[in-house]
Amino acid sequence: MVLASVIDPVAFSIGPLQVHWYGVIMGTAALLGLWLAVREGERRGINSEKLLDMMIWVIPSAIVGARLYYVLFKWEYYASHPADILAVWKGGLAIHGGLIGAFIAGYLFVRKHNLRFLAIADIVAPSIILGQAIGRWGNFINQEAYGGPVERAFLEGLHLPGWLIEQMNIQGVYHHPTFLYESLWNLAGFGILLLLRAANPRRGEIFFSYLIWYSMGRFFIEGLRTDSLTFGGPVWLENLLGIIWSPMKLLFEPGMMEGGNIRIAQLMSLALVLFALGLIIWRRVKGKADESYKSTESQGQTKVQMNKA
Repeated sequence: MVLASVIDPVAFSIGPLQVHWYGVIMGTAALLGLWLAVREGERRGINSEKLLDMMIWVIPSAIVGARLYYVLFKWEYYASHPADILAVWKGGLAIHGGLIGAFIAGYLFVRKHNLRFLAIADIVAPSIILGQAIGRWGNFINQEAYGGPVERAFLEGLHLPGWLIEQMNIQGVYHHPTFLYESLWNLAGFGILLLLRAANPRRGEIFFSYLIWYSMGRFFIEGLRTDSLTFGGPVWLENLLGIIWSPMKLLFEPGMMEGGNIRIAQLMSLALVLFALGLIIWRRVKGKADESYKSTESQGQTKVQMNKA
């Protein structure tokens, strides 16, 4: 049997300039997400120029936030290799850091321009999770964000193509394609959010549902990974996260951890699930979630300036 070769991370070169697949994939994810958000914003009566202006701030802020988050938790390495801090094409963009950066930039923008934050968040939520589904393939190209060791037969049993299986061969050992698990989970989430949008939920609940869906998948998939950002935390917290993840042990072994006993992405995911559920309940109890997602649709294609949330 002839095995497929490992994919070159460099897509093409222009003289001394090398264009990496990681950047191509991330750029494609951002552009597709932007197009979908603008299209839906226009349907909701929001000036497309406003959304484009917002994305000019949000996308770079998300990249900076994702990189800073990763670098801070890997500071021991980057303190000794400062030149690698800007080498984003090598990977190392933490999604939770990107969400924090995007949230801050988006919130400041909508407040400045007198827009409703949750209305905008509902519009962009499907774009975010679709972008994440696509972006995980950048990790695939870079052979990162993978899980613990598995037999080749396991990957063949998943009916994966040979080129994907061989890309999961890291220094002679095959690994869980956790990038693929998360990409498929996010793609399913994209479909669910579109169905939820069609059901006309209460304002804000598409965005909150995104946080819940993405975080649930990330929590369980993260436990399979071997490159998790970690820290040393209390034993009770370690045990709590272990209990929640324990159903996965019926089928899989957890990935090894280095440098700590708490996976930061798992902790963040759990916090986001509780945060989103809490806000849904609180807003309904307080009567702050009476307005539906399509409540402004009657204003159609007019360029509506929504009131502040």
